[in-house]
Amino acid sequence: MHFQDFMISWLFRGRMRRRDDLQDASTAGGASSTDLSVQQRKGKIMSMVYVITTLDVTCMFLQFSITPYLAKKLGFDTLWLGYLQTTVGVMQLIGGPVFGRFADLCGARMALTLATSSTIVFFLLLGVAANPYMLFIHKFPTIFMHVMPTCQMVLAHLSEPNQRADKLAKMGLCFGIGMIGGSTLGGHIIAHYGSRTACYFGAAGSAINLLLVLLFIPKTTRAQDPQSAAEPTMQKQSVFNLGEITRLMRFPGVTPTFLVKITAGLPAGIFQVMFSIIATEFFLLKPEENGYLMAYFGIIQMIVQGGVIGRLTARYSESSLLLCSIAISAFVGLGQAYMTTVFHFCLTVIPMMFSLSMFNIITESMLTKSVPTTDTGTMVGLCASVQSLLRTIGPTVGGYLYENHGVSSLGFFQFTVNAAVFVYLLQRHLKNKVE
Repeated sequence: MHFQDFMISWLFRGRMRRRDDLQDASTAGGASSTDLSVQQRKGKIMSMVYVITTLDVTCMFLQFSITPYLAKKLGFDTLWLGYLQTTVGVMQLIGGPVFGRFADLCGARMALTLATSSTIVFFLLLGVAANPYMLFIHKFPTIFMHVMPTCQMVLAHLSEPNQRADKLAKMGLCFGIGMIGGSTLGGHIIAHYGSRTACYFGAAGSAINLLLVLLFIPKTTRAQDPQSAAEPTMQKQSVFNLGEITRLMRFPGVTPTFLVKITAGLPAGIFQVMFSIIATEFFLLKPEENGYLMAYFGIIQMIVQGGVIGRLTARYSESSLLLCSIAISAFVGLGQAYMTTVFHFCLTVIPMMFSLSMFNIITESMLTKSVPTTDTGTMVGLCASVQSLLRTIGPTVGGYLYENHGVSSLGFFQFTVNAAVFVYLLQRHLKNKVE
């Protein structure tokens, strides 16, 4: 009897162990399948973000084809075109941080809905612009037109910190496709159907973007973490709370990185603003030749940001890549100072696009990692405001240098500023290594 009891007890315990093992395996399998489904969902959202970005950039470059044509038709000269560009710069300079905070408080879907809706209004106003005043009025919605920064916020929320630079770099691929597609499409539509049709085409493209946002972007993309415990308090605060926006500058490493972003980015920003004048007056390019050059820019950017930067960020530290980008930018300035033909300029485009892309992606990745996830949108908005600031002061500084000292002065200015920033960062980098 004792032996029978022992056998029954042994069989019962074995069956219980097997059942427990099956339950553990089932639980583990359920957890892994849950993780897999979460990753798949994140992947689908990020893919849709890339589609939205591509369509938005296409519409943006479509507008770049419309505005100069329409401004010339309405009697604008170079001075008034400069005022028009400055208006956009000021609008987005003000709107960037405020819109970023709005995205933090209200979520990705609400922010992208407002941004895409504003783009629709922008194109509709441009389509009915029949006098210079309307051409200025149609720029007002640009204060809310922050589709790309909001998409960057979504990618920052959904990506792991060590993959963030790579995910942000992939947006360059979208930008290149949109640059080529928008420029080509805009020229074709204007040539065959007129600028008004091109405006309505842009509004239709933005309406498709709005539909994609409502269907595929969740209300919020921010993961819940311990830092999100303060979120209910944040929800009660105003979008226009300047103290909450400037508070981000007190986080470790934010202010020095921001100063580097503004200082080192200023010369390249000036050259970009002045490029349309350089292309027509210095290189004497025709409109179709300028279009080919823009397509060349787009192809280089797609290659650099789509296939190069991600691999580099996986192998090297962000501080090393930042130093590398600034050093290359300095030598690009030296090359631009001595260029005399379009061919010379095309040789500098490859290192120029590489350094610009690397610099912008690395600084944005560093800055978004320096703040809590609850403030990612505000930080991305501040980064966008840096570009707006450069576009605002760029025409004045660039115009002075170009008129008084020629194209070479822009190159020497870039070389001097970036060389100084490189020496400063190298000294700080070596000091940190010693410590």
